[in-house]
Amino acid sequence: MSRLGKLPIKILPGVTVSISDKEMSFKGPKGELKLPHNKIIGVKVEDDQVIVKPYDMDAKNASAMWGLMWSLIRNCVIGVGEGFVKKLEVNGVGYRAALSGSKLTLNLGYSNPVIFELPEGIKASVEGNIIAIEGADKAMVGETSARIRKLRKPEPYKGKGIKYTDEIIMRKSGKSAAK
Repeated sequence: MSRLGKLPIKILPGVTVSISDKEMSFKGPKGELKLPHNKIIGVKVEDDQVIVKPYDMDAKNASAMWGLMWSLIRNCVIGVGEGFVKKLEVNGVGYRAALSGSKLTLNLGYSNPVIFELPEGIKASVEGNIIAIEGADKAMVGETSARIRKLRKPEPYKGKGIKYTDEIIMRKSGKSAAK
């Protein structure tokens, strides 16, 4: 049994949830998201809450799908209501980030600057050496920030590269001089 799946999901103010035969749609101030239905799990909206319940608990994977759908629906409600943000930090001498439209230009020590095209539904902002990735879809925000980090992963000796702001890089000591 899913412990979280038993809890109702509170709908944030300004968010509307509509359920059709094939998909659920979420609309709010931060955007619009759609989520396909699962045949095993039933979803209904009562008052200002979304209730998720499996049709048949004896069905294979019913408990797992119950928790998964609960989590996906909750992420959609929070995403269209408040949005999700991931922050990246660019460290290194001469390493810079600049934003022009939907293109993020990164100088990362390569011979040419790297131009990263932001996907639709994702916004970015640059303040100094901090890049903030924002959007309504939690998976897309995480995927975009991971792809940006992959362009120059932080190295363990000097810490140069792109890292998450809350990430801790374990530093290694360099070569020690002969005695």
